[in-house]
Amino acid sequence: MPCPCIFFYMTKQFSIPRGTSDILPAMIPFWEEIESKAKDVLKIYGFSEIRTPIYEDINLFKRSMGQTSDVVNKQLLEVMNSPSRVAMDQKGVEQVHSEIYGSQEKTGLVSENTYALRPEGTASIVRSYIENRLDAKEALSKLFYIGPMFRGERPQKGRLRQFHQIGVEAIGVDTASPYLDAEVIGLGVRLLQEFGLSGFKLKINSLGTKEDKENFSKILRDRLKGKLAHLCEDCQSRFDRNVFRVLDCKNSSCQAIVDALEFDDQHLSAESRDYFKQVREAVASLSIACEYSPKLVRGLDYYTHTVFEFVGGGLGTQDALGAGGRYNGLVSDLGGPAADAVGFALGIERILLSIGEKSLSDKKLDSFMVALGETAYKRAFVITDFIRKSNISCDFAHRPGGSMKSQMRLADKRGARYVLILGEDEEKNHSVVIKDMSTGDQENVGWDEVVEVLKRKIK
Repeated sequence: MPCPCIFFYMTKQFSIPRGTSDILPAMIPFWEEIESKAKDVLKIYGFSEIRTPIYEDINLFKRSMGQTSDVVNKQLLEVMNSPSRVAMDQKGVEQVHSEIYGSQEKTGLVSENTYALRPEGTASIVRSYIENRLDAKEALSKLFYIGPMFRGERPQKGRLRQFHQIGVEAIGVDTASPYLDAEVIGLGVRLLQEFGLSGFKLKINSLGTKEDKENFSKILRDRLKGKLAHLCEDCQSRFDRNVFRVLDCKNSSCQAIVDALEFDDQHLSAESRDYFKQVREAVASLSIACEYSPKLVRGLDYYTHTVFEFVGGGLGTQDALGAGGRYNGLVSDLGGPAADAVGFALGIERILLSIGEKSLSDKKLDSFMVALGETAYKRAFVITDFIRKSNISCDFAHRPGGSMKSQMRLADKRGARYVLILGEDEEKNHSVVIKDMSTGDQENVGWDEVVEVLKRKIK
């Protein structure tokens, strides 16, 4: 009779969910380097890290991103059902907002029983900004986040259902300034450069105020009205509910129609034109080249005034490395004070695709212990621990008795810079042989000198 466990493996095989990916140990050093460099730069610019839950009440996203956005209509991943718990939460949250802002009707944050995995970071940051009264603690909150986002869309290169972003948000009451816009844009450029990217483009546009956006949508509908039958099915639906999405549709027939359209800044008020002019001048003063792109829009309802996008090669149709803009009305729309805000998000997966694995330095193992014989193995176990406690990475074969050749092969596979060889003679002499794997040079040192010598070599 066959073993039940064998039958299980023959009949059941689990696969990773479609649109997700495992980040294997070989790739972790690249992710760590991206995150480490990002945190160093963000600290220089005065941004502090914030961490929010990966799921929120679904109405938070519907209210912030807009009921007509593709993300809300097609891509939200709903989770969890708990009516009694949510009813309790609703009372608590509404009471807090009533006490702070004197209104329960403005919040729009709590649904009856549904949560959703976060499709982007801005809504969660704004929710936290309001709920934790950050406006009372500082004039301008400069926040950043790093973490996973989720969208239920068709997976393709550079677009996954679970993806990761580095995002920043600068939020404060009466802080709308073209120089803050330019600073945030400059921060995005600096981050991409620190990651080793070059040749990417910065595209920039202005949507103006909410009234300006409405003018723009009327102009766009008027120019597309006679071409409606030639748009794809999605864009025909977008024509009424969110016409801006037609401008960045990837369908070839829609792109041809959009390419033939001519736009300028006629939809902007005089004040909005002046604000955008100051933004572009401030960006230019930072020696950053930007391309005015009047057809650049963002598909989320909350954007106003400045919008921008970082575009790189090698990603096919999904060529945006990141994007952002100003969103002055979102905080008040969600029940908070009349705060201004600007931010962006960069896609880590897309950045890594553009950089290529070989462009980032590989973090190799500092040292590897090779022990020949059981007695030497026991000694190597202790020395390895001593080396690790000195903050030098070290590993060894976890089964005693391996040959010199097999252990050296393992050291090479692990990318060890130095190999420490401990055999019978070394055990008698209380020493180890330190071999440089790049040059082949060897040095015999005492046990009490190992850490000092390794530190000198790897600095």
